[in-house]
Amino acid sequence: MEITGRVTADAVVRKAGEKEVVNFSIAVNDRYKPKGSAEYKEVTVYINCSYWLSVKTAEYIKKGAVVQVSGRIGQHVYINNEGNPVGSIDFHVNSLSILVFVKRIDDDQNVEKGSAKNAKSRKAAGSANENTPDDLPF
Repeated sequence: MEITGRVTADAVVRKAGEKEVVNFSIAVNDRYKPKGSAEYKEVTVYINCSYWLSVKTAEYIKKGAVVQVSGRIGQHVYINNEGNPVGSIDFHVNSLSILVFVKRIDDDQNVEKGSAKNAKSRKAAGSANENTPDDLPF
């Protein structure tokens, strides 16, 4: 089974016994037109994914990225703290392709706060980027 969706939160690496697993969730949008209705209804399905093959991929699976996964569906059933049975469907990923990467720049980590030199360089970089041909609206 193949699923394409957008990552809802940064991937997390967890220990499962002696092995490590990359856990992440994707959102898949669907829309349909109910019988007798003129309007479309949109539905978003959230799918929990587990990837066991390489924990290094976790650094690239960031919130907002678009991924295509193939694998199999599994189920997880347990009794919650209130004594009620709870179930979830999980996707065990065999193959993972990142179709759209997300690049994040955090000014607090990359630039010293209060530095006039860094403020000038950020301002100059911003004005230089405003006139580049890549910013054209077509």
